[in-house]
Amino acid sequence: MGIDPSWYKGLLQLSAWEVVGATLVLTHITILSVTLYLHRFSAHNAIDLHPVIQHFFRFWLWLTTGMNTKEWTAIHRKHHAVCETADDPHSPVVRGLNEVLWRGSELYRAEAKNEETLRRFGQRCPEDWVERNVYSRFSGLGITLMFLADVTLFGVIGITVWAVQMIWSPVFAAGVINGIGHYFGYRNFECKDNARNLVPWGILIGGEELHNNHHTYPNSAKFSVRFWEFDIGWVWIRAFKSLGLAKVKFTRPLVYRDITKKDIDHDTILAVINNRFQIMDNYRRTVIGPLVKNELAKAEGKKRQILRRAKKLLSREDALLKPDHVERLNTIVESSHALKVIYEKRLALQAIWQTFKDKNDRIEALREWCRQAEASGIRALQDFAMQLRTYTLPQMA
Repeated sequence: MGIDPSWYKGLLQLSAWEVVGATLVLTHITILSVTLYLHRFSAHNAIDLHPVIQHFFRFWLWLTTGMNTKEWTAIHRKHHAVCETADDPHSPVVRGLNEVLWRGSELYRAEAKNEETLRRFGQRCPEDWVERNVYSRFSGLGITLMFLADVTLFGVIGITVWAVQMIWSPVFAAGVINGIGHYFGYRNFECKDNARNLVPWGILIGGEELHNNHHTYPNSAKFSVRFWEFDIGWVWIRAFKSLGLAKVKFTRPLVYRDITKKDIDHDTILAVINNRFQIMDNYRRTVIGPLVKNELAKAEGKKRQILRRAKKLLSREDALLKPDHVERLNTIVESSHALKVIYEKRLALQAIWQTFKDKNDRIEALREWCRQAEASGIRALQDFAMQLRTYTLPQMA
């Protein structure tokens, strides 16, 4: 009897398209293991996962990446703590995009050897017997077992399946998110760092594409914010929750307004601070946007050229402005009294939670801000001040 010529297709005997589909499923499980277990559960404590789900993800990561929970968690927490500084393990703003995009895995491995990072940022990570004696001790064994499994199941093409599995997380998670996610894309919120949303649909990388949203609300289990954004990781969380396998601990703060409320008190300050990113986004859309549009409608020639990108620059976090942006911004505010007023009022509003520490000082500062805004003669600013007065904390049942 001769050798079965179909041996090279492995035990499953799949067609080419079936192999492609299987590869996408396998890589998707890896991405879910990163975004749900390592990221939202371990690093940010935004969700609780059933022990069975936790260990499945740990086991899968051992097979497909060899990554250690404590190392990944500590490095990511440090990234948030010192983002876009020289101490950031993988900032493209500091190190350059090419460095992070193409050498993301090397940067990860280098930081994983930093004992101070692991000690300071690696709390509340598993240190049980299997972690100490298998996952951490034999990190390369899981990858070897995955190779053997792929070849056994898929045959010769299993080598390619395995290779795709091995590069998926380093390329997309370490390279694309840590690199491009801090370089290109759109920003819903002016958080302190340069994090950006790559696209509004977070599917390929488990929702991690919505990086600006995440850096604005790092402890939120849900990464999508706008109604037109989609976070597939959140879909899986909801599915696990319905099965009793997950519990959502935190989502982004909810804006609550009482239209009958006119006085600014301690509840107002807490509500404003808790929702400061959404409030500043609202300021951009309802105050800066209409004023810039009005000034553009009146402008001609050189002034019209000056006002190009005015909305973006008047809204941008000052720490992220480049020298040429600062120069252009100064020209913009000097070209229009109204734009100068709303820019200065934006800075003054942010200073209330950035500068003042005492609650009474904050209350008085917000009251004064609203008084000045209402006396400015700028309708959009007056309406915004009236809205601020209505912010309060949700009433507890």
